[in-house]
Amino acid sequence: MTPAELASVVLAAAHAVFEQRGLDRGALPASTVVERPRNPEHGDYASTLALQLSKKVGVPPRELATALADELGRAPGVKSVEIAGPGFLNIRLDAAAAGQLARVIVEAGAEYGRSDRLAGEKINLEFVSANPTGPVHIGGVRWAAVGDALSRLLRATGADVGTEYYFNDAGSQIDRFARSLLAASKGEPAPEDGYGGAYIAEIATEVQARRPEVRSLDDDAAQEVFRVEGVALMFDEIRSSLRDFGVEFDTYFNEKDLHDRGELDLALNRLRQQGHLYESEGATWLRTTDFGDDKDRVLRKSNGEWTYFAADCAYYLDKRERGFERVVIMLGADHHGYIGRMKAMAACFGDDPERNLEILIGQLVNLLRDGAPMRMSKRAGTVITLEDLVEAIGVDASRYALARYSSDSPIDIDIELWTRATRDNPVYYVQYVAARTAGVARNAAEVGLVPGDGDAFRPELLDHEKENELLKALAEFPAVVATAAELREPHRVARYLEESVAASYHRFYDNCRVLPLGDEEVTDLHRARLWLNNATRTVIANGLHLLGVSAPERM
Repeated sequence: MTPAELASVVLAAAHAVFEQRGLDRGALPASTVVERPRNPEHGDYASTLALQLSKKVGVPPRELATALADELGRAPGVKSVEIAGPGFLNIRLDAAAAGQLARVIVEAGAEYGRSDRLAGEKINLEFVSANPTGPVHIGGVRWAAVGDALSRLLRATGADVGTEYYFNDAGSQIDRFARSLLAASKGEPAPEDGYGGAYIAEIATEVQARRPEVRSLDDDAAQEVFRVEGVALMFDEIRSSLRDFGVEFDTYFNEKDLHDRGELDLALNRLRQQGHLYESEGATWLRTTDFGDDKDRVLRKSNGEWTYFAADCAYYLDKRERGFERVVIMLGADHHGYIGRMKAMAACFGDDPERNLEILIGQLVNLLRDGAPMRMSKRAGTVITLEDLVEAIGVDASRYALARYSSDSPIDIDIELWTRATRDNPVYYVQYVAARTAGVARNAAEVGLVPGDGDAFRPELLDHEKENELLKALAEFPAVVATAAELREPHRVARYLEESVAASYHRFYDNCRVLPLGDEEVTDLHRARLWLNNATRTVIANGLHLLGVSAPERM
């Protein structure tokens, strides 16, 4: 029995009690929640339904809990119901009902854990969006891992998600990039405000190979060639490195398109219609202080140039015009001051900034070698890049390490730890269970132990304490996925895989032998445990997939 099925049983019992007592059934919720008690000795599940309904119907909570317990105790699959405290219901399932979950999981396969919790939500999820002036640095890599995992979680809970990379191909940083390439082509040092690193010389050489005529152009014309070709080459590299990291975007959006299509003017006119623009000192301002910003923001300077914030306004409006009800933007730690102005901007457009716009801030990441932070990249010179991280610990460990922690917490990634083939390496600890469950299934087939069809499964045999513990852990997966999606916290999935599933499976494996020994005859208990083993494999694989991490069959 799954938690959702038990919740339905509890609600059915409540309907019966209300009917028997002539209570107002309109007070009953459309659904109810059962949860794991903190102390396993209190039962398999707990419900606070009696406490929730007591005041509404004028019945003391313990009296209502007693009636619910009597009715619920007669339900198939429920072994016992105890009343605790002011009216808590502690519920124990019989072994057959609890064990049946293994069959549910195996037969659901990749669908186990998915739900329609966020069905109907149309979400635009923007992440990474690194400027095309250099390789993706380690802060951007964190968002690549977390953002991709979050998109998987949102889709697994029914949301309509569009992932997006905002490509800043306009503005002063691109001019500095082009000047740096031009200087490198001449063998000169980078401009004082330019970009260094070996990658600049590499790109400059590639541009010259593609466009040999650039050598004969004057500096202004040559700089434009380096701008166009250099940005294209850099962005191709960014897309390639993210693809190798397992991250693909639905949309790559060019900032330059906003300018070329006149969308900044469109946004300006919309804000003017809303009554939030004013002119001062020859510039056009947005009155964001009306909505809590610390100062008003310039959209167009007195010389006619657009500000970066004007492009932000146009880009937000473009997303909303494309039908996205919720815009989620992931930004680095240095953008924390950005939240107020963006929320105010959404309000200026007439949106609800708490409903239509979410801004998630990610903290810093340090890559440690021999206990000290790495400061220099072989290629980028000044920052640690995606390639540096992957070269050091691999794609799986990188993605898992970055998604394992709450985004608002700084991370130190110790190279020695994350490359170690021991249980203290979190990704190894979880992937080892994936490989062990696959190995058990292979070995079982070799000795003629196969799970058989569902009708041959004897779930009531799974009555060992460690079997029950593992079943409880596996039952939590759908709720973990839903909560991680709703709270935008993929790390919940990683911690659940480690602390609940992997830990419980190891204890099960050590205490409950799946395979027959020697010439021992294959029994229904062996088959039942194989179902449980395979259910664990399903949950581990599904959870790792949500994090973009592989579930190996061998290690």
